[in-house]
Formats: sequence, structure tokens, C-alpha cells
Amino acid sequence: MNQSYSTAFTVDQSPEEVFAAINNVRGWWSEEIEGKTDEIGEFKYHYRDIHRCTIQITELVPDKKVVWHIADNYFNFVKDKNEWIDTDIVFEIEKKGGEAEVRFTHVGLSPVDECYEICSDAWGTYIRGSLRDLIATGKGKPNQNEELAIKHGQLPKKE
Repeated sequence: MNQSYSTAFTVDQSPEEVFAAINNVRGWWSEEIEGKTDEIGEFKYHYRDIHRCTIQITELVPDKKVVWHIADNYFNFVKDKNEWIDTDIVFEIEKKGGEAEVRFTHVGLSPVDECYEICSDAWGTYIRGSLRDLIATGKGKPNQNEELAIKHGQLPKKE
């Protein structure tokens, strides 16, 4: 079975606030985004020469669901240059009592992928850390790429 990466968390905020935060990609993932992230269409992400991707926003169901399709992707640290291409990133929002549960799934990112360890660690950092903080406090922690790249040996440690 091809097990896709998934993680979830619950916050005290409303589904409306969660939906708005997810679509504020610059507020939780990276300020290095080109294009609109809150409407159907395409945006581009890049970090140095290590990672870049073209993401198509294919579904926006207000306060319930956001779906991104990875149209193109490049990692400088994997042999298989097709990793992530044609995968989907799904954010699902469910109201549970006075709280909202956020479920993030990167459909197609599985433990057999060379980037799985690095990518799942990075997604965990951004989703359970930065996105959750953006929803709960209004301030995320985008641009943690350098710390993650150093941690995974893609960049030298700072002296």
C-alpha cells in the first residue's frame, strides 16, 4: 500500500479563520511565492537552488477544503527528478464542537520516496508548527528552509 504523508491538528479558531490562514501561504510556508495563493490558478515556490515547484490550486471549498496539484517540481538532492510531480496536497477543515480540525495530506508523498524523510519533516514543521501558529496567534514562521536544509545536510552548519 502506498501510504501518503498526512498530519492533523486541532485549533480553537473557526473554519473560516483556518481557511484564510491556509490560503495565506506567505504567512506560514514561504515569502518566496510568486502568484496568488487564494484563488484557483497557479503559484510558484522556490528556495535557493535546492527546491522549486509550480503549484496549481485546483479546489477551494470555503471553510472546508483546499487542494493543490504539483504541476512541476525540482529538488537538487534526489535522483528521481519526478518526485512530487503530479502529486496533490490536500487541506481538509472540519468543525468539531467549538474547534476546527485541520488535516493535511500530501497524496503521493510516501515512505518509498527519496525525499520522504526530509519532506515529511519539513511539512511537519510547517503544518503543525507554522500554520498552526498562524491560525492560533496570527503569526506563522515562514522561511524555515535554511534551518531545515542545515538539519538535513543540504547546507553547511553555521559557524
